[in-house]
Amino acid sequence: MHIKKLPRDDRSCGWYQLLPDPKPARTLSGRQSADWVVVGAGFVGLAAARRVAALRPNDRIMLIEALRIGQGASGRNSGFVIDLPHKRDLENLDVGYKSKVMRLNEAAISSLEDAVQRHGIDCQWSRAGRYQAAVGSRGLEYLTTYKTLLDNIGHPYRWLDRSSLASVLGTSYYEAAIHIPTGILMQPAALVRGLGETLPPNVEVYEQSPITKIDRSAGRIELSTSQGSVVTPQLLLGTNVFSAEFGFLRQRMVPVMTFASITRPLTSPEMESYGGADDWGLTPADHAGTTMRFTSDRRLLIRNQHRFVPDYTGKADDITIVRQNHRKGLIGRYPWAKDVEFEHTWGGICGMSRNYAAFFGKIGDGVYASACHQAVGAARGTISGQLLADLATGQDSQLLSDMADVSGMPALNPPQPFLGVGVRARMKYAAWASRSER
Repeated sequence: MHIKKLPRDDRSCGWYQLLPDPKPARTLSGRQSADWVVVGAGFVGLAAARRVAALRPNDRIMLIEALRIGQGASGRNSGFVIDLPHKRDLENLDVGYKSKVMRLNEAAISSLEDAVQRHGIDCQWSRAGRYQAAVGSRGLEYLTTYKTLLDNIGHPYRWLDRSSLASVLGTSYYEAAIHIPTGILMQPAALVRGLGETLPPNVEVYEQSPITKIDRSAGRIELSTSQGSVVTPQLLLGTNVFSAEFGFLRQRMVPVMTFASITRPLTSPEMESYGGADDWGLTPADHAGTTMRFTSDRRLLIRNQHRFVPDYTGKADDITIVRQNHRKGLIGRYPWAKDVEFEHTWGGICGMSRNYAAFFGKIGDGVYASACHQAVGAARGTISGQLLADLATGQDSQLLSDMADVSGMPALNPPQPFLGVGVRARMKYAAWASRSER
């Protein structure tokens, strides 16, 4: 089967563009064979490759990435590794379900933190926690509900009113917030690249090698690129929405792109005008609101707006509109920042499902996949990648059981154009309903 839609890098991702140039890529060439092939070097693929290497130290493991490591979706998020069940997972009435999600997320954070510390990965890793914030009355209703949900699971938090919050954020734009002391902030592209550069020696990494064809027959799997191919009995997919191009989970994921802009570093006079704290991250109480970051290198990041992207890519016109709206949102919070330019504006694709189910497990003979992470891929991707390796190698654990319990089959989508009409209408309504929270 030929793969028609391939990942591409538009060279817009601020996190990646701020990194030094990487070493030249090693690309897949010639006819190869491997005991294991992992496709996709995001959080899922990197964790899966690392774990297989530990469990099968004498096996040949190949990790194949279409772009450079860090250019894809895992390097394009807002830089949170969230331990709590997020959004609708937290709203689930089953306390046992939420406990399982938390155990999985905490295991992901522990694993990532161990790698960061052991290998000295420079990625602005910080246990600064996270603020869940509200702008107006709609946001306050969500925030009050969020407080109740935290009370129900006994998770620590601190409520901040407008004045207390202003001393941290450097703006009185927000009505109130809850500070959750757990969870991680980081520079995602730096983290992903660092994880790729510190894999065990029995993992061979091939970049800029998009798979253009997959052939599954006679108990073997052959993957081809423009310059080479590899035959393997075991394939682990960390390809998220692109899994459909490999013939799996077709018409079960909704590809959605979210957008972020990041400023240049603030000058010393601008820091005086800002007057807030260093190194914080804020997510909106209203699901369709605005995410904010103040990074340890003095940059402001703003993220909001969504697009349905059936071709897995954004449009230049969209980026222009997004950037203008981000500028409006930034100035609304920080009027003094009217001369602080955005250095980068970018989109990152995530896989959603209509029933909010994330997929994990065996998906074909010798094929395993983790996909459709509902926009929380840093923690979910990391732990599901590790456990995917465990599943494929016959391991057993409580975490593996937990992962099976919190996973499911994404709902089948209606055909186009009905899917596009429905998704765009829903996004438009959500943006209108949460306009006061932007």
